[in-house]
Amino acid sequence: MIKHILILFGSIFLGLGFIGIIIPGLPTTPFLLLAAGCYVRSSDRLYSWLLDHKLLGKYIYNFRETRSISLRSKIISLIVMWVMIGLSIYIFIKIIPVKIIVALLGVIGTLVILLIPTLRK
Repeated sequence: MIKHILILFGSIFLGLGFIGIIIPGLPTTPFLLLAAGCYVRSSDRLYSWLLDHKLLGKYIYNFRETRSISLRSKIISLIVMWVMIGLSIYIFIKIIPVKIIVALLGVIGTLVILLIPTLRK
């Protein structure tokens, strides 16, 4: 029973991680790490799939081994996130409270990224 619950939560976290790639302010890496944590305790097949994933696997593997993210990944993440937030706030979102919420989520996402240690080579 717990195994199935962990697979369910891992899949939800994975979905949120994928959505975080597109939606500004929603942090991707923490959700992917949560998904990996759920999968490692419930399904070797799903955990292996996640680690072997062409796009996401290397980030999870590097974080698992070094507990850090490369400076390049941090910079790219922050630039893409804030470009999408800017576009959302100035072009797509018309309701001011929603603009404020998106901006606050961006600040939270930025803090999450900055709090993760930077990979030292």
